[in-house]
Amino acid sequence: MRFKIFDLGLVDYKNAWDFQREVHQAVKNKFYSAGLVLCQHNPVITLGRTANKNNILASEADLKTKGIQVYQIERGGDITYHGPGQLTLYPVIDLACFKKDIHLFLRYLEQAAIGLLSEFGIEGKRISGLTGAWVNGQKVASIGIAIKNWVTYHGLSINIKEYDLLNFGLIKPCGMDIKMTSLETLLKKDVQIGDIKERVVHIMESQQGGNHG
Repeated sequence: MRFKIFDLGLVDYKNAWDFQREVHQAVKNKFYSAGLVLCQHNPVITLGRTANKNNILASEADLKTKGIQVYQIERGGDITYHGPGQLTLYPVIDLACFKKDIHLFLRYLEQAAIGLLSEFGIEGKRISGLTGAWVNGQKVASIGIAIKNWVTYHGLSINIKEYDLLNFGLIKPCGMDIKMTSLETLLKKDVQIGDIKERVVHIMESQQGGNHG
């Protein structure tokens, strides 16, 4: 699979959300078969379709003081945090490339994160009944997708920078009592997000699961 790549850099969530819709429309209209939006977000909390607002542990005043916005969005799943220490990837793909198999597509996203971890000698795993990529029971990558007209949007976030884990303490990630980790935490060294982007794109374009379409 080959993507048309859009690297937005550090961007407010609303801007990236709007841009995804533009890419979604282009893929739906077959201007190209697959788009991939790469970005980092200014601090934001998003609530998916099944989210419980009680999973926000901080007060509205505290969030405002920290400059953290909150959005109710159309992806699946519960609550998550996005920040500048994550690499967030939004693959906008015609699911015909995945035989219209949503579970196959979710496994593809998980494998992208697991494949990245393996390049650093880290064994990432799936946990039955949950999405994402995990290391020693801690979550390093989160997934939440939406599908409209059989075209995907939203997607995958990989925690890279250790400092950005603190804001996960403002929520119950995915509505669960789980601990989040990051690539820096696991490697015990500095990792630049810019160095990760090309690796992830290569993994997503080369791994099996989707085909040209």
